[in-house]
Amino acid sequence: MPKSEGSRTPINAQKADVIAKLFGVSVRRVQQLTQEGIINTIRVGNANRYDLLPTIQKYIKYLQDKANGREAKKDDGSESRKLKAEADLKESKAKMAELELKELEGKMHRSEDVEAMTMDLVYTIRSMIMALPGRLAVDAANTTTAAEASELIKKECHHILNELANYRYDPEAYKRRVRDRQGWRELEDDDPSD
Repeated sequence: MPKSEGSRTPINAQKADVIAKLFGVSVRRVQQLTQEGIINTIRVGNANRYDLLPTIQKYIKYLQDKANGREAKKDDGSESRKLKAEADLKESKAKMAELELKELEGKMHRSEDVEAMTMDLVYTIRSMIMALPGRLAVDAANTTTAAEASELIKKECHHILNELANYRYDPEAYKRRVRDRQGWRELEDDDPSD
């Protein structure tokens, strides 16, 4: 639907075919320019016409802007939403790559890796505690007093606690887990430079 600038009647109100001949385009293109808001129509009686001077000026401005790369796009915002979505996607991919790099460098660990390493430690401690009765049974049976048995048990408990206290973070263990998860272990094993 063409846009109208008002109801005044200019001296040079022209039909779309005259404008098309002046611009060297089709009547359909003149209608498209009107729909895009680049040029406007005025109402003359029951018909839409183009005020010649303002129409030519607006078309020249449009062509200049287009030539200089400043073409004002009249869209419903979908183009800007699309560009924003593309920018967001690229930003997300960059963040993912940054996180993956930190993981590969051992500066960051996935929660499942931390959980697995913690569970390994818990199972090690659990097995040490579960082995305690078997390790102490014979020695505790050879003690003559409850105080001796208590001291023996206390000494073994301290041994387990010292083992736990000596546990240290091993970045190489985390790196191995990352390489295994990524399937890089096989690549390292196949590397002929070793």
